[in-house]
Amino acid sequence: MPRAEPDSDIIFYDGTCGLCHWFVQWVLARDPNGVFKFAPLQGDSFQKIVPPNLRVNLPDSIVVRDQAGEILTRSSAALYMIDRLHLRGFWRPLLFVARWMPRAVRDLFYDLIASVRYRIFGRKESMCPILPPHLRTRFLD
Repeated sequence: MPRAEPDSDIIFYDGTCGLCHWFVQWVLARDPNGVFKFAPLQGDSFQKIVPPNLRVNLPDSIVVRDQAGEILTRSSAALYMIDRLHLRGFWRPLLFVARWMPRAVRDLFYDLIASVRYRIFGRKESMCPILPPHLRTRFLD
């Protein structure tokens, strides 16, 4: 199992969520430099890296541990990922506008999508998306 360096960004995702699997593959396609590592929320790495007192109140969709060890959730996690991927085009104005919105409003949109993700995208039996061998090293579990 690859180790997560203390200064690496880690995306923890719901390993049973079809949308989360798609999202992981979307990030991988836009992250050729390997900025992010990945691990399912249901895996051992999440249990080892995120202390129990922090795990209690985390959402069950996407959680990011940034380079400094801070835990980011919901819209803050999404904005951080977009920024770290240095996405251009449509994403830059979206990032600018979203940063000016109150977090509660951004999180409302995030939670709305999270609440219907299983109905729309289904559930997966495997916690890790099917990937080519050269990308498997980016996964902690």
